[in-house]
Parts: sequence; C-alpha cells; structure tokens
Amino acid sequence: MIECDIGRIMSQHGIFVFVIILALSGCSPNDTSEKPRNELPASPAKLTQSTLNRFASELDVKMSILANKSNDCQVVNVKPSGEGGCYEVRVELVSPIDIESDNWQLYFSQVDPLKYPIDGEFIVEHVNGDLHRILPGKDYKGLSADTKYSIEFISRNFHITEAEYMPNMYLAADNLQARVIASTKTTTDPETGLETRPFTGELTDYSATFGRGSEDETVLATSSHLYVKYQSSALDSTPVATGIIPNPLHVSRNSEDTLDLVSGINISLENIEKTHISAALERLASFGITETTQGVPVTIFKKQPRENKPAGTYQLNIKNNGIEIFSYDAAGAAYALYSISALLQLGDTHIPVLSIKDEPRYEFRGMHVDVARNFHSKDFILDLLDQMAAYKLNKLHLHLGDDEGWRLEIKDLPELTDIGSKRCHDLTEQTCLIPQLGSGPSGNTDLDGYYTIDDYIEILKAASARHIEVIPSFDMPGHSRAVIKSMEARYHNYMKKGNKEEAERYRLIDPNDDTVYESIQFYNDNTINACIESSYAFFEKVIDEVQSLHQQADHPLEIYHIGADETAGAWKDSPACLSFVDDNPYGVTSIDQLGAYFIERVSHYLADKGIKPAGWSDGMGHTHADKMPENVQSNSWGVLSWGELPETIKQVNQGWDVVLSTPDALYFDFPHEADPKEAGYSWASRHISTKKLFQFMPDNLPVLAELWVGPDGKRFAIDDRLQKDEDGKVIHKPLAKGKGFVGIQGQIWSETIRSDDQAEYQVFPRLLALAERAWHKPDWEIPYNHEGALYDENSGVFTPDLQKQQEQDWNRFANIVGQKELKKLEHANIAYRLPTPGAVIENGMLKTNVIFPGLIIEYKVNQGSWQEYTDAIKVLDNAEIAVRTRAPIGKRKGRTINAN
Repeated sequence: MIECDIGRIMSQHGIFVFVIILALSGCSPNDTSEKPRNELPASPAKLTQSTLNRFASELDVKMSILANKSNDCQVVNVKPSGEGGCYEVRVELVSPIDIESDNWQLYFSQVDPLKYPIDGEFIVEHVNGDLHRILPGKDYKGLSADTKYSIEFISRNFHITEAEYMPNMYLAADNLQARVIASTKTTTDPETGLETRPFTGELTDYSATFGRGSEDETVLATSSHLYVKYQSSALDSTPVATGIIPNPLHVSRNSEDTLDLVSGINISLENIEKTHISAALERLASFGITETTQGVPVTIFKKQPRENKPAGTYQLNIKNNGIEIFSYDAAGAAYALYSISALLQLGDTHIPVLSIKDEPRYEFRGMHVDVARNFHSKDFILDLLDQMAAYKLNKLHLHLGDDEGWRLEIKDLPELTDIGSKRCHDLTEQTCLIPQLGSGPSGNTDLDGYYTIDDYIEILKAASARHIEVIPSFDMPGHSRAVIKSMEARYHNYMKKGNKEEAERYRLIDPNDDTVYESIQFYNDNTINACIESSYAFFEKVIDEVQSLHQQADHPLEIYHIGADETAGAWKDSPACLSFVDDNPYGVTSIDQLGAYFIERVSHYLADKGIKPAGWSDGMGHTHADKMPENVQSNSWGVLSWGELPETIKQVNQGWDVVLSTPDALYFDFPHEADPKEAGYSWASRHISTKKLFQFMPDNLPVLAELWVGPDGKRFAIDDRLQKDEDGKVIHKPLAKGKGFVGIQGQIWSETIRSDDQAEYQVFPRLLALAERAWHKPDWEIPYNHEGALYDENSGVFTPDLQKQQEQDWNRFANIVGQKELKKLEHANIAYRLPTPGAVIENGMLKTNVIFPGLIIEYKVNQGSWQEYTDAIKVLDNAEIAVRTRAPIGKRKGRTINAN
C-alpha cells in the first residue's frame, strides 16, 4: 500500500465548495497487498456499471475526528474565526483497483458543513443540507490501487458522538446506478442489537475529541465515574409491592393483606362503555389477568363530573373480596385499571389490599416523535401508544413533515409521498428527495416511508382507545424542504401536461426569488414563501384533509402544531415578497415581519375551524399576541443554561398555554450518559439520564441552576429577578402569581435515530421519569418564588434537606423501575436501554454497582466468558476487566464498558 497525505491550504471561509490537494510527491510504498499493482486491472477512462459496482464493493473508507476545537476555532495555520467551534476530520480512501476515470463522485452525509475552502486536485462540495461529495478536480491524475489517500478538512460546530458519523456513503457516475460503499454500512452489535459503525474512529481521546475544545469540563462517563455517581444515591432493595409509576397522589394501606387475581376479573360497569377501558384490560390480560365469570369482581362507577377535578381523576379500592373503581370520566376508569397493572409484578397475580386517590398534576402529558427526519414504523407508534397509556401520558405529538421527509398520505396530492417520503440519488429531485442523514441512494430503506390513510386512521383509533390525543405537525414555513420539492415536482408534471392553473395551485416558492440564505440544518431552499396565495391554499388543503381523517377515525383534531420554525434571511430578494411588503392589507411593512404574518394567518385559519394552533416557542414568540387567536399553545424549548427562560415566562404571562419541551431534560435523542457510544446530539446537554429527568422541577425552572451543568460541563446561573434595559424598559419579570404551565412533553428527534429499536433505546426508561413528573408533583419540589431571585450553585434554595428527600424519592422510583417495570418492558418486547454499570478496582478487588436495583451485573476477565457478579471479587493486577448489565428475564444485554 502507498500512503499519500492531502495537504490543506486555507482561505477565507463562508464558501461551501472547496478543493483538496493530493500531495502525491513523497509517497512511499507500504507493502500490504498480495498482488503487485501492475497485475491489477485499471478502470477504463469511462466507468462501467460493473467497475463502479466493484469500486463501491471493495473501496475501503475510514472516517475519524482528529480534534474538536474551542469556540474561536483555533487550528494550526488558520486564523481564528471567532464564529463558533469547529472540528478536524480525516477521510481515508483505499481503492481496490486503479481508477483512471474522472467520471465518479463520492457522496457522504456530514451533519456539519465545511468551514474553510481548500484548493487542490480533488474537489469536495457541500451539496445541500448534510449532503457532500468528493470528486476529481482539474489536476486529477487518477487513483492508484492500494494507495491510501488521506483527506483532511475542517467542519463547523462540534462532533461529539459516534452516531453523528453518518453511514452509507455512496459512489455515483453519469448514467450509472449509484452504489453504497460497502465499508461504510452499519453493522449490528450482537449483544445490544444496536447499530455500529466499523468505518469510524473512536472519540474517547479526552483532550482531543471527547470535549468541545480545551474549555469543556464535561466528565466522561467511565465505569469509575458511574460507580461513584451511583453510590451517591445509596440505593437499597426497597419493597415495591405498593409502588406505582407514576406515583399516585395518595395511597392508604392498613394491612399486609393481598388479593389474588389468579382466577381473573369479572367487570361490572356503570355509566362506562367497555370500549373506553378495552386497552387497559388488554394490558392486564398481557400479564395473565383475563376476564372470566368466576373472576374477582371489579365494579367501575362513573360519577358526575366535578369542576375542581381534572380529567383522569379516579379512586381505586382494592379489598379482600373485590375491587371498586370510582371515576369522573372514562379516562379515570382506564387509569385505575392501569394502576392495577402497575401493582402487579410479572409472574405474580397477587396485588396489595389498599386504597388510592389519584389525579394528574398536568392536563398535558405528552410525547413528541419525529418520523420526518428518519421514518419509524406504524408498529413502533402503536407500541409506544401502549406504553404511554400504561404510564398515563395523554398526548402524542406526531412530527410528520420536515426538510428530510413527508410521512402522511394526503388525498389528491400523491407527490407528497411519491417524492417526499423517500431519499435517493436524483439530484433533480423529480422522483425523490436527495439523500440525507446517511440514507444512501436507493430510496427503499427502512428510513424511507410514510403512513397511508388507513395507517393513520388505525393510529388515531388506537390512541382514542388509550385516551391519548394525537397532535399532528408538518413544520412550516421553515423546515419545509420535503413539501417544497414535492410540490415542485407536481408543478413540473402539470406544466408538461399544459395545465398551468393546476400546476400553480399549490406551488410553494417564488421562482424568481434569488435570496441566499442558510437554515439551521444548512439548507438553502427549505422555506415556504409567505407572500404567495398558493402557499396558504396548500396549507388549507392539508388541514382540511387531515381534519377529515380525524373525523373518520372519530378522533377530533383539537390541536394542530404548525411548527412555526422560520429561516433567518429568507425572502429578502423575493419579488413576490417585496411587492407584498409594499402593498398589503395586513400591516406588514418589512420582510422581517413575514414569518410572524405567516404564523398569525394560518393560526386564524385553524382557530376558525375549531382547532387550537400550536408551535415552537421561538417562532411563536415572533408573532404579535394581539394578532393571534385567543387560545394558543406554545412548546417552550428554551435552553436553561443559555439564559432562555425569560421568553418561556413571557409567553405564560401573556396568557398562552405553554407546554415545557425543555431540551436540558426532555430531549430523548440526547445521550443517556456522556459517552461517545451513546447516540444522539448534545447541543443543549451532554447527557440526560433517567435520574436527571426525575430531578426536573417544571414548576420551578430557575432553581435547576443549583443542580445542573450546561453542555460544556460548567455551572450556570439563572437570574429570574425583574430586569430592565438601559432605557428602563422591562425585559424580564418573574412568572405572575396564578400563572403556570399546562404540561410537559418529551421529545425524540430522529436525525441520529435510524431504527425503531434505537428509538425505543432512546425513549425507555426515560419515558417513565417523564410520566412521573407529568402526573405527580413531589413534596421536595420547592415552590416558585414569584418575587424573583438569582439562582446558581451557591444560592442554596434547594436545601440539603430537600436534596435528601429527593434522593429518598429517587430510591423508591429506581427500585420500582429496576424490580418491576423493566421486566414489563421486556415482556412487551420494548428495546429499552439497560444502564451501564459502575465499576472500580480497589486493592485488587472488583466492585460494581448499577443505578436500577434488580438488574444482573456481569463481568469478564481478559476476554474470557461472562460471569455473574454477586459480590466484590479479587482480580489479578493488569487484568483486562469488562462489565455489563443483563436483564433479569429475556436475553437483553447492556453495553459493555471497561472497568480498568
């Protein structure tokens, strides 16, 4: 093999096309090939399909991150940009054959675009979004077989987790079928069942790749770090017979008596329809508790509704000879039955004799699922609905449209799914969207797809049976590339037929718009034009059709999430928008007001149809509250450590229904622990463990500054006092008395989540902590100070006594999860995450622990066989020790971690 380094010559940044010099001089042989190079067949001047197939099949590609740089992006021989961090990337290519042809391109997904241009023999281009390509330049002289070409470049931002390496690089050539490079495909870990990326480098070099540059203080979640972290909780084997997640408002038990349900249950209903509790009965049946005429009598009474009782309130009386349930609505009756399921331990039909009075903390207890970036199956959604209902969550925010995909069939608009639901190698995008997020070129992977009308109606009916409201969302006006390209394909199809009127009916762009902009995910063409009537005709068509589907499913469309994401800089050179700003009846006088105008207009369309408009807090915050409908929902995703609490409080104070979607605790696509092998992005938090989510205090957000660190591992402060600018204008004031949030919502975004199993791994068991905080307010959650205060690590509002109460409550919760609920998830075939164990070697003794009691810890020595850990065990000096957890039932195993 011959190795050649590619030199880097830097010039001004801001251009996304750059060229790489191949420094072929000085290459020296490194003889690792079995066949002399002159015996290898050279490719012809023009590639054939068979040559391209072999090229893709045997090309060896390696990608590694050399270093993450600090916010000023200090790189050798490069002037600091002062515009955020960057990282150095190396791509190594070894071709199996000589390639003389210059008719090839190597396409790859790089989630962050290139920061600096480089000139040389090869060109590397940013195509759009995360799609890039390497192709021969003007001085290209061919590829030599068994020669390593080392290509180094610099990308913006930071690269923290292995999941940010995107797989399925592919080769393309004119008039040939594109082929995935085999060496860049993912493989499956035989123990965890999760994806691995054998073509990537490790990210565990603490000084170079683990952190966000030299100032990052994040601590790597090594086995020793986890051991100390788990010890601080001082978990014990607390009895869990009466334990329920989420924790009920009040539980009363006066004896140790139990009721055996081995003979089943015999349901008697008063004012409740059987269909309203059918899903709850199915869960009981899955644990062996079926309906029989000889079963334990269960009487369910529906009382008259009471104004002071929230929906879902119930009372459950388990006696020695039967069960009584009182509720004010059907949801409450179902929740009482779910509480019976919660009391059960898998394989045991006995439940304790006790009484429960229970009601939810929040009206809105939600889970958001992004199926637009990467598609997730209908079965995944149905399984998720089952688990959401079991833990008393009641809102499913289904993100169906974004830049990377449109995932719902819409009557009369087949292009939305014919084009917008798949990604393939068609740069004209007349048959599909361009590849993104490592999707590859074929357009027929599990990442592609959509829900048919029948699929969606099935999802809606399943949600209704579980007392869950589905909130659909197609992001607009930004994050809309999939729908824009779909409607452009529709436009061209109708223009070919000579039907200009129909072609323009739902067109979403101004074809004369020359605006140059870049979205947050680096697209230059992802924003619907807010100034043309066809954009609103399209929106109204989609809403009308989606509402019709909800009506067919007998599942009213009560909330629609607009998205409301905008793109800075869009529309500035659009003739349609310049004309609209000059003359319109809406009071819009500048381009900068167009995003708010779009949101306000479509919000009123929704309100007029009896649908509450919802959107993300940043876009919603740009609107004028007096121009919005009376009832509005805003999902607050302000990052606490970035000082974004004021906008959240402002929107509550102005009377909007604010749902907390706080990334610091509620983004489930973030890693479970600060370890590069844990999947996800980490821009707002390096890790969100189940315990961190359990600590969340949604009614007192600023006090969390006493407990948490930011994404750089550093402590931060939140100033919640009254604040004014230099002119005396109030720029922040605390939450007004009597105001509060309507609920909380967990989020999973799917950019790095490429399978249903990975999605379940990210969601569970964190969803249980989400349910706990959404349903139950703990005694240790300190009340909010409406006078305002400054909070940091030294403010001392969350006292040591409150911290102790929190730890005791966590002990209860963790024992229920570890001893009962994980077994139930296993029983339901949910691919939940098993936590990595803590481990240390002290005085030659291996000691381990785990965050959830009830799990089995295993260890192995020097690559030997796995053995169950029961107590501290002596190990030899310099022995290589690995540890993992194993599920107490089934075959699930956790990720292996070294104990040395």
